[in-house]
Amino acid sequence: MSTVTIVLLVILVILIGALIGLYFFGKKAQKKQEEQQAQIEASKQTISMLVIDKKRMPLKESGLPQMVIDQTPKLMRRSKLPIVKAKVGPKISILIADEKVFDLIPVKKEIKAEVSGLYIVGVKGLRGSLEAPAPKKKGFFGRFKKNK
Repeated sequence: MSTVTIVLLVILVILIGALIGLYFFGKKAQKKQEEQQAQIEASKQTISMLVIDKKRMPLKESGLPQMVIDQTPKLMRRSKLPIVKAKVGPKISILIADEKVFDLIPVKKEIKAEVSGLYIVGVKGLRGSLEAPAPKKKGFFGRFKKNK
């Protein structure tokens, strides 16, 4: 056998091993996510709140308690999270919103939100329905295109 075929066989074996490893790792991560989702569903409550502000910001600048920041994984600390500042009852709370729900949350309006701890899972309009804002057109020429 030539050296080229040996090198190609070694690369093929390494790729097959990596794919098998990724398959089992993905299966394990999916099972873990399903367990966490079940815990969130079990502990969620519906709360009426007045949304003051919402932003995507790094975890350290969000104003969340230090204990929450310490418990997050190191890689998550640098990423920007959807943070919602809302008045729940008489006190102002800082909450983390789910990515799917963040765009539906209106600013300076009262809503009913499904909350699990500090995490907003679902949103319902208190007065009327909520609708997602229209997606912004990207680029310079996007503002001149007609809607179809």
